[in-house]
Amino acid sequence: MKKFRTLLYYKYAKLEEAEVYAKRHLKYCKQLNLVGRIIVADEGINGTVSGTIQQTKTYMKHLEDDPHFEGIEFKEDLVDELSFNKMHVRYRPEVVTLGAKEVFPDNKAPHLSANEVLALKDQDDFVLLDVRNNIEHEVGKFKDAVTMDIDHFRDFTDNLKQIEHLKDKKVIAYCTGGIRCEKATTVMLQNGFEQVYQIDGGIIKYGKETGGKDFDGKCYVFDKRIMVDVNSVNPTVISLCRICDKETSHMVNCSNPECNEHFCICEECGWEMQGACSAECKEHPRARTYDGSGYYSR
Repeated sequence: MKKFRTLLYYKYAKLEEAEVYAKRHLKYCKQLNLVGRIIVADEGINGTVSGTIQQTKTYMKHLEDDPHFEGIEFKEDLVDELSFNKMHVRYRPEVVTLGAKEVFPDNKAPHLSANEVLALKDQDDFVLLDVRNNIEHEVGKFKDAVTMDIDHFRDFTDNLKQIEHLKDKKVIAYCTGGIRCEKATTVMLQNGFEQVYQIDGGIIKYGKETGGKDFDGKCYVFDKRIMVDVNSVNPTVISLCRICDKETSHMVNCSNPECNEHFCICEECGWEMQGACSAECKEHPRARTYDGSGYYSR
């Protein structure tokens, strides 16, 4: 039986004195001996935390009992080991950076359940839109989904021209857990897209409720697991090793801390390159010791 649980959650909410709340929340999380990464902003909270079953149960009740976060939902994963090494709670201007503080999601884009998506996604007038960045959809995405050539979510608004051709379609946007879709769909509706939907709970919830049918590859996550399985129905691998072009779903951070690029590399090449993305990075004097995971604690 797995001893630990990892929670993924967010809630858009107007918070007064968010900086003060962030400091108080860090203290509370440390008292519970949780580990994870949480962003607190004037517009809400966004976090991934990991701990024992009891620790995470206590934490969930703490947030559920806070009037600011009424209706908050958690995506839960039982895990063999903690998904982080430390606990970080930081104040930021936005819970997820779009670079446009005036975009506060108003939930005008309907949320579709996982089973509704399963029933609609292959109809001719519907199209799935991945609002995540290049690294994420390189390792996993829905079959036939439209992807955007963006390096960061903050590039989304400036690159709407990439999806201009979808304005006459019914667009179902998706991301990891739903938080980015809240803002992305708001921006789309403000810019002439009329039939916009989003997957409730994102890829993670879809996978848990449907078996992940037609999600190709794996889902990138923001902890030391790096990627998680989604599809237990018809799984495939879509990413290729940077070095030898062999199919692989293994992703690492470059061992050169001055590069730190996230990229796919097979196990064999990973050890051969010592976790580096190039010969130059492999020989870098500050190159970190590669342990096979390609995850380096801050």
